[in-house]
Amino acid sequence: MSKRNALRLVSTRGMARAKWLEVRKGGIGSSDAAAAVGLSPYKSQLELWMEKTGRVSNNENPPDQSSSMFWGTLLEPYVATVYTQRTGRKVRRLNAVLQHPSFPYMLANIDREVIGCPDVQILECKTAGEFGTRLWKEGVPEYVQLQVQHQLVVTGKDAADVAVLLCGQELEVHRIQRDDEVIGRLLVLEAKFWEYVEKDIPPPTDGSESAGNALRQLYRGDDTVVDFSQDEVLSGKFAELAAIKETIDTQVARAEVLKQALQEAMAEASKAIFKTGEVTFKRAKDSEVIDVKLLVREHPNLVAKYTSIRPGSRRFRIATEPHP
Repeated sequence: MSKRNALRLVSTRGMARAKWLEVRKGGIGSSDAAAAVGLSPYKSQLELWMEKTGRVSNNENPPDQSSSMFWGTLLEPYVATVYTQRTGRKVRRLNAVLQHPSFPYMLANIDREVIGCPDVQILECKTAGEFGTRLWKEGVPEYVQLQVQHQLVVTGKDAADVAVLLCGQELEVHRIQRDDEVIGRLLVLEAKFWEYVEKDIPPPTDGSESAGNALRQLYRGDDTVVDFSQDEVLSGKFAELAAIKETIDTQVARAEVLKQALQEAMAEASKAIFKTGEVTFKRAKDSEVIDVKLLVREHPNLVAKYTSIRPGSRRFRIATEPHP
């Protein structure tokens, strides 16, 4: 596969966050790659499509301290510094959004360029907390590998190092070589996703929580009724779903019976040990709650001042017999 250097689409030096988000909306960035091909553990194709088509607004405010993105951005320079100290390879910032010379919807932001090293040309800096670290136990997670392969195809480079800070105290460095077979599939799947964007057609759902949330935002609901009774495919899906729900309800009811039996046997004990495991049954800490009814009764004006309307969400309910 031929390799050509990336185009510098726009400089990011001094660029406002809102402008940067607007530029990102015009293509598939490297951090979008896994979601665009349906392999992100965090974001579905449908959610990404809604972002790219402007159906959901990007947050123009920078992430707060509770966000992993905040800490990743904050610690990125330190990860890069330690990488240089450990490997001896010099790096520098690349303050630009890059664009593939042949596929203009393929964009990339590179954390650092590796300078003067024939073996590796890109540094991707990552941080992972306690939960995220689990994804790195067997090496670089698939979604990060796709991000890096996307960067390599946009830039025409051969290799990248991924430096990841695990739980704030352990740095690992992983080498990822350009894989033209993976890139070939990536090009096809990203082109398909961008076709959805350009034609304004939603991609198929994937069963993820992200897709479910996106559907609720995409289709708000009205009072119309659709008749799928003659649609064999959809009617088959409904029958399968109804059967699965019935099985789940039966299992949930049985689980509650077993749980209550164990709770009764434990009585006041907070822990029970069995041949194959253990359970705990502890009281949570006391918490303070607001007596809303009393507040409404004694201070109705105050309640009215701080009350806002929250739009209702759509509920999906199954009935095996249609309502008249």
